[in-house]
Amino acid sequence: MSERVAIVTGGSSGIGRAIVELFAKEGAKVVIADVNSGQETVEAVKSQGGTAAFIRIDVRDSTQVRKLVEQTVAKYGGVDIVCNNAGIDVTRNLVDTSEEEWGMILDTNLKGPFLVAKYALPYMTAKKRGVVINIASQMGHVGAENLSAYCASKAGLIQLTKVIALEYAKFGIRANCISPGPIQTPGLEQTFSIEPIPEEAKKSFIRKIPLNRFGGPEEVARTVVFLASDRSSYITGVSLLVDGGYIIQ
Repeated sequence: MSERVAIVTGGSSGIGRAIVELFAKEGAKVVIADVNSGQETVEAVKSQGGTAAFIRIDVRDSTQVRKLVEQTVAKYGGVDIVCNNAGIDVTRNLVDTSEEEWGMILDTNLKGPFLVAKYALPYMTAKKRGVVINIASQMGHVGAENLSAYCASKAGLIQLTKVIALEYAKFGIRANCISPGPIQTPGLEQTFSIEPIPEEAKKSFIRKIPLNRFGGPEEVARTVVFLASDRSSYITGVSLLVDGGYIIQ
């Protein structure tokens, strides 16, 4: 990753923060793009000798995303990697999901990655090099009750990844997708917190995972760095599941 420049959306916490820290550890200059403050993550990276900056943006806003890419290029001289990690969900059955909620989830989880790719790809094509990594979900492969908008957005993101891979292979650009399963993050804790007995709900879910545990953010981050590196130079257009075997049952 030495001398490469990476943008990570949703990089202030959870999986995103783990990705940022590992990119920096591997030598990349990292820009954290998040609607929430990423300054704490920046300081953590710098304390370990890495290079990182924070730009507050809402990935749903085209103007903000364009400025994010322009500021990254101005600061670090280019953009080599984008990792679209920002995402949200709402746990609600389909009939009770409002149009506003549907739009918010699709705009964040699918339009956001489209916009980041739209504005970053021209800089990559000019250099004949680049990597786009989209963080989807196992729920883009299988359905889940009360997650209609989330499942739809992540399935769409997997297909968007394939199209980017097809359209930009001739420019030396690769695009891949990672579909995490249940990863131990604050977001996962929040999901289980609405259950009548959260700990029992966790145990019940873990029984569905062949590896019999939740994953760690660092396990997703290692996969991201692999797909962003030259070690995966012949891999493009895939959706790699990091789910402990959840969907094979």
